[in-house]
Amino acid sequence: MFIYLVRHGETDWNRERRIQGSSDIPLNSTGRAQARTTGELLARRKWDGIFASPLSRAMETAQIISAEVGLAAPIALPEVVERRYGDAEGRTDTEVDALYPGDTEVPGRETRESVSERALPALVQLAERNHGKSMIVVAHGGVIAAILAAVAPERPRAPIVNGSVHSFRHDDGSLYLVNFDDPIEAESETKGGEPFDAQNVIARRESSVQ
Repeated sequence: MFIYLVRHGETDWNRERRIQGSSDIPLNSTGRAQARTTGELLARRKWDGIFASPLSRAMETAQIISAEVGLAAPIALPEVVERRYGDAEGRTDTEVDALYPGDTEVPGRETRESVSERALPALVQLAERNHGKSMIVVAHGGVIAAILAAVAPERPRAPIVNGSVHSFRHDDGSLYLVNFDDPIEAESETKGGEPFDAQNVIARRESSVQ
């Protein structure tokens, strides 16, 4: 069984480099175009179902993709909702660094480990319920980063681009990374981008101590 994790399309806060977290920020026009492009790429393969974080930016991305690949409406998967960043949400990197310099703890921030502890079992259960099938799950940069840190800690850090696709295989009760930026995503990968750690000031701090 295979699960393909997709990062949602761009929002205005992505463009402004604001931390989103649990804040429900909608897609912008660029994000909707990215979702259509991702859907066109995914339509090269056959899919059995699509799930998404309940936040609107992920759910709308999934709705656009489902129309492109010919699936029914996406089903909400609450466990893959984006990581909570507490008081950092809505703030830019500069604002976070000014308010919480260095290693100062940001109030209300969910740890990366707690994200993987809720998201990874949910994905494994989804795989176990759908043996032999291929599923699309639309989630968020922080969630995908947490899953990667849990199942492929040796992987070099690289951009988690809006609309990007990352494939995982379910085997022996766990997930294994097949392709970061799966070749199905080759067209949009040429757009490049910054590593997620560079996009997100909290993730960047964590990476410096790993």
